[in-house]
Amino acid sequence: MKTAVSLPDEVFREAERQARRTKKSRSQLYAEALSEYLARHAPDEVTEAMNNVVDQLNQPTDPFVSAAARRVLERTEW
Repeated sequence: MKTAVSLPDEVFREAERQARRTKKSRSQLYAEALSEYLARHAPDEVTEAMNNVVDQLNQPTDPFVSAAARRVLERTEW
């Protein structure tokens, strides 16, 4: 899908430099950046996907593992 967007000049220049450094096309760089942005700003979807995986595993939960995971997640910056 093609689309046109307006960017501040400095953002455009930095994106051009990053594309050259990483040997990616501008389109690829923008698509990856937007995908990452959407993933970071849709935490409910990530949580839902993770919950679906856990439900599919259908394993009994170990209280020690659950408590340890909770402590790690509480210290993690989202």
